[in-house]
Amino acid sequence: MGFKNTEGGDEPSATEEEGYTRLVLTEHDRAAIHRRSSKGIVRVIIAQAIMLGVVVLGSWLVSGRAAAVSALIGGGAYLVPNALFALRLLVGLWGPVQNSPFTFFVGEAFKLGTATIVLVLTAWLGSEWVVWPALLLGLLFVLKGYVLLLVSGRLP
Repeated sequence: MGFKNTEGGDEPSATEEEGYTRLVLTEHDRAAIHRRSSKGIVRVIIAQAIMLGVVVLGSWLVSGRAAAVSALIGGGAYLVPNALFALRLLVGLWGPVQNSPFTFFVGEAFKLGTATIVLVLTAWLGSEWVVWPALLLGLLFVLKGYVLLLVSGRLP
C-alpha cells in the first residue's frame, strides 16, 4: 500500500509506519503547493478589494459621500486586517518563519478583534454621520468577496 519512489525521480514517496501511509513530498511538489497557496491568498484579497470598490461606488451613486465613506469604513474594518493576515501567511510560505496552527488562530483573532474595535469606534465617534446600511453592506461585501471568485471560476 502506498506510493513507490523511482530511483532519483521527482515522484513523491510514501512510507508505511504503524498502519498508516506517510507521503513525502519533493521540493518541486512543495514549491508547487506554495505557489498555488500564494495565488489563492492574493486572489481572495484582490476579490475583496474589488467588492469593496463596487459597494463604495454604489453607495456614493445612490446616497452620496457619507454613505460611500460609511461603506469604506465597514469594508475596511475587515479588509485591512485580512490583508495584514494574508501578508503574514505569505511571509510564512516564502520566508524563513513557518506558519503553524497557532499563527492561524492568532491571525483570525486579530482580524475579528480589529474589525470589532473599528466598528465600535465608528459607532461611538461617527454616530452623527454614519450611514449604517452602507457600512453593513461594505462589511458584508468584503466578507463575501470569495463569491466573486466563485462566479468567475477562479476560486483557488
